[in-house]
Amino acid sequence: MSRARTGAVTALLAEMRQGSEEARERLLTAVYPELRRIAARYMRQERPGHTLRTTGLVNEVYLRLFGPRPGDWQNRAHFFAAVAREMRHVLVDFARARKAKKRPDERARTTLSRLEAGGPGREDVVALDEALAGLERIDARACRVVELRFFGGLNERETAEALGISISTLKRDWTFARAWLVDQLGLGGGE
Repeated sequence: MSRARTGAVTALLAEMRQGSEEARERLLTAVYPELRRIAARYMRQERPGHTLRTTGLVNEVYLRLFGPRPGDWQNRAHFFAAVAREMRHVLVDFARARKAKKRPDERARTTLSRLEAGGPGREDVVALDEALAGLERIDARACRVVELRFFGGLNERETAEALGISISTLKRDWTFARAWLVDQLGLGGGE
C-alpha cells in the first residue's frame, strides 16, 4: 500500500473515532482489497474443502472488528495488527470446531518451514494459538511479529513498518519467536 493510501487509512480511522459513519464505509472500501488479499493468501494454503471461504473470512473479521464497539485504532499499522489478531481468532475458532468433531489423534502439526515461509498451512492452528498466547506473555512484540507475518501475510518490510521497528529488530524478534515456537510445539529435529 502506498504512503498516500496509508495516510488515507489513518485519516479515515481518525474520522471514524470521531463518530463518522461515512468514514467507516470509506474505510471498508479502502481496506477491503487488502483484507481479501490477506485472507485469500491464507485460504489458498488451507486444506481442500475448507468450509470457510475468503469472503467469509473477511466478513467474519469485519463483523468482529466493527461490531457493536469498533476498535480505537490509531493508524493503519494498528488497524492491520487488529485484523491479523482477529483473523487468527476466526481461524482458531473454526479449527477448534472442526477438531471437536475429530478423534484427538488426527492432528496435523505446525511445521517450521511454514513459519519460515511466513504463511499458514494445514497445521494445527489451535496448538499454534496456545503457543502464541504463551509467547505473548513473555514477548508481546515477538508475538505481534508472528501474527502479522503468519496470519496477516505481511512480508518483513511491511511487518517492520506496521510495528514501527527496524528490519534488524524484526529479524531478531522473528528468530526468537520461531525458536520459542519450535520448542513449545515440540518440532525440533533439525527441521
